[in-house]
Amino acid sequence: MPPASSHSYMIKYMSLGVLVLQTTSLVLTMRYSRTLIEDSPRYLASSAVVSAEVLKIVICTLLVFTENGFSVRAMYQLLREEIVKRPGETMKLAIPAGIYTLQNNLLYVALSNLDAATYQVTYQLKILTTALFSVSMLGKKLSFHQWLSLLVLITGITLVQWPSVVNNDTERQVLTANSQFVGLMAVLMACVSSGFAGVYFEKILKETRQSIWVRNIQLGLFGFVLGFAGMIIHDGPLLKQSGMFQGYNTITCIVVVLQVFK
Repeated sequence: MPPASSHSYMIKYMSLGVLVLQTTSLVLTMRYSRTLIEDSPRYLASSAVVSAEVLKIVICTLLVFTENGFSVRAMYQLLREEIVKRPGETMKLAIPAGIYTLQNNLLYVALSNLDAATYQVTYQLKILTTALFSVSMLGKKLSFHQWLSLLVLITGITLVQWPSVVNNDTERQVLTANSQFVGLMAVLMACVSSGFAGVYFEKILKETRQSIWVRNIQLGLFGFVLGFAGMIIHDGPLLKQSGMFQGYNTITCIVVVLQVFK
């Protein structure tokens, strides 16, 4: 048998590989789905966000069901005890849930206006925002090499955004610049929200002993309510015209599934 340390390293590298594959697949499929030209209307980003929250709740509920020995009664008692009877603890998840919902919608805006490569590189700024919020909210200390790595990260992202192609068509150039600006602002806001929500959620997990699956159910419930409200407000007329699942196809369903595991 291989040593325990070797087995641990193998699991870590496999997890890293799966994470890279999932993240890359999400970006490429999401970008493709937002630029695909079809006769039917394009699917609503707000609808995809709500669908992902519903699927997340279902999956986490099944995991809680498994952890409780496949007992519906035990699962019901646990969820009632942790969610219903502890409203104060449950309400703490409203803030990160709202931020995550906003972030997920912003990512669709970003990928509708940026190419996949630019988006993927720029979105790595969430590493910087997460580090800054960890220092300010959790009191973590970063070493000199970590600060230097963050500086290199910022430099690389800045170089990616540096204009390299001159377009002679002025009108097209303005439209492209406007589109890129909207996409850039969306991804920057997503980076800030991702960093804050991630650190806030980590802080909550450290302060309580609840199962992470129960916490994800709480996040999903708030995310569903807030996302559904946003969908009604922002896309109400389109919902009345063609319904919530307008424009859904195989690619859309894949995007929703990948979004759940993000």
